[in-house]
Amino acid sequence: MDTAFRTPPHSTTTDGAPRTVGVEVEFANLDAPSAAAVVRSLYGGALEPEDPHRCRVTGTRLGDFAVELDMRSAHPGKSEEGDAGPLGKAVGKAVDGVVEALRPWWGNIGSLVMPFEIAAPPIPIDRLAELEPLFAALSAQGAAGTDASPLFAFGLHLNPQVARTDGDYVLDHLKAFLLLAPWLRREIRVDPTRRLTGFIAAFPVDYAVKVVDPAYRPDLDGLIGDYLEANPTRNRELDLFPLFAHLAPETMAAKLSDPHVRPRPTFHYRLPNARLGDPDWSLAQDWNRWVAVEELAADRDRLDALGADFRAFAARKALDGWAAEAGRRLAV
Repeated sequence: MDTAFRTPPHSTTTDGAPRTVGVEVEFANLDAPSAAAVVRSLYGGALEPEDPHRCRVTGTRLGDFAVELDMRSAHPGKSEEGDAGPLGKAVGKAVDGVVEALRPWWGNIGSLVMPFEIAAPPIPIDRLAELEPLFAALSAQGAAGTDASPLFAFGLHLNPQVARTDGDYVLDHLKAFLLLAPWLRREIRVDPTRRLTGFIAAFPVDYAVKVVDPAYRPDLDGLIGDYLEANPTRNRELDLFPLFAHLAPETMAAKLSDPHVRPRPTFHYRLPNARLGDPDWSLAQDWNRWVAVEELAADRDRLDALGADFRAFAARKALDGWAAEAGRRLAV
């Protein structure tokens, strides 16, 4: 099992600060207070319950963790907000008491099929190994991962901070991801239920063919416009909405209205399964696969060569063989 964490080509930001990674893991069969207690036992800090299905663990040696049921209606203050108009607001006021009384019950029902989630604070890349014991400890306390049930479409999300904020840097990483996505899916063995949910849908082939073209070099606004036209959804294996909202808030606001998009200077990589309880799985494995994307992005010659070859495979309608080809090229 691969347990050593690889360092990406760019380990610092442009100001020399160490890059960080946010990690989110989904699981079942362990409630928020119990999972929060696991976090505190490993990293210290104070456990702060916020409602029956959400806790925070603050002041740990790594920062502040959040543990919650991944179901917005279970949490006070996390329901959808918007301009409901006078009538909607009046009706809303009339039922507020009933809604708040029902929230814990919704959470209890939702916890049967919806995951709990631990969101770790941004952690320096060279300290990622300190998170590895968390997965073993959760499993030891009975937490169930993706493989435990056909109903569990649970994921591991990685949010690597970007090293730079220019359009070429972002584009190179998108190109690299599009080229390696079939290989990543094969290596990860993405859970069938997760594929069916649509939360981690693949990018359209026509869009991938367009973007990996070595001649495709739009500016940032052009990149965002093309991305949104082909991908008007957050439900992609690599969700760039948070990064775009951080880099170009006015452009995104003019083209998109989605209260769930939180601007942040990170890639939001959503593809890996959360294989808690599997002795052959580690955080390092999935992190290292992401590093392969960053390594390709940092090598323009290899990136352009693979882009041209991908387009040739697509023209021959031979992309079913691209995962093996990409894997072969990575091994060279």
